Amino acid sequence: MSAGPAVDPRGPRFAAILTTIVLAVVLVTQWWPLLAVQTVVFAIGAFVGLKPAPYSILYRTLVAPRLGPTDEREDAAPLRFAQAVGFVFALAGTIGFAAGITPLGIVATAFALFAAFLNAAFDFCLGCEMFLLIKRFTPARAS
Repeated sequence: MSAGPAVDPRGPRFAAILTTIVLAVVLVTQWWPLLAVQTVVFAIGAFVGLKPAPYSILYRTLVAPRLGPTDEREDAAPLRFAQAVGFVFALAGTIGFAAGITPLGIVATAFALFAAFLNAAFDFCLGCEMFLLIKRFTPARAS
């Protein structure tokens, strides 16, 4: 999973706000097709890249032009890892709800919602912190 270019840090927070809204609606309604759509959004961000991710496109076209430029940049690798973690939980939730295993759907969606809310409300990316912790304890490869 290549990291790609550094990104405007306001974009991931915008994405976290949208994700929080979507996951809260899913948790209240238990409507798994909406969770399946969010799972695809996570998959694009994790496995294709942040630039083609739907919430990133919305941010770049609708929000960023109104905010003005920033010199601040954030490494994409931790963000993509966080998207992959979100994908795993959203996929588990989708499978749970679709298969009638409602407790799995609720718990998996709640975990994803908790992480998205932390990022949206407090600018704390739980998946990014996991990435950095794993990186810290993973031995560097010799070139």
